[in-house]
Amino acid sequence: MSGKVWKYEDDINTDVIFPGRYLHLLEPSEMAEHAMEDLDSEFAKGVTKGDVVVAGRNFGCGSSREQAATCLLHSGVSTVVARSFARIFYRNAINLGMPIIVSDTIPDKVSPGDEVEIDLGGGRFTNVTTGEVIEFDPLPEFVLEIVNVGGLIPYTKRKLGLEDD
Repeated sequence: MSGKVWKYEDDINTDVIFPGRYLHLLEPSEMAEHAMEDLDSEFAKGVTKGDVVVAGRNFGCGSSREQAATCLLHSGVSTVVARSFARIFYRNAINLGMPIIVSDTIPDKVSPGDEVEIDLGGGRFTNVTTGEVIEFDPLPEFVLEIVNVGGLIPYTKRKLGLEDD
């Protein structure tokens, strides 16, 4: 996967990822129009398929709203990289099929707008802009499988032999 970096600091909470005043929206494409609205008014207008959010510690803290991960995924974000995540955001993202990378190093090695490539299985993050390659602990195989099939529901259907034809 590849895209450009959107970089943020520590403690980005679900209320700024997806503001509560939009909780009445049910369509993921409509939710995406308001992603990061209270933090970065340019995000929803400028994010493109494959882009990567990079942040500091405690990304996704706050309420347990699944809409925070949903709006990022449907805005085009391919993955979120942070020093640490709130547990519920981490799980919601994986459940929806969006990979999450925990790294203390990567946030210091990128700038907003950098072009990056990520090899999830190989644990390699390449900053194409600078040429630097950073290794990270790859996601476990079963998590990659959940991500690759599009989330926990399709993964479970596959495991149970209930896939849609």
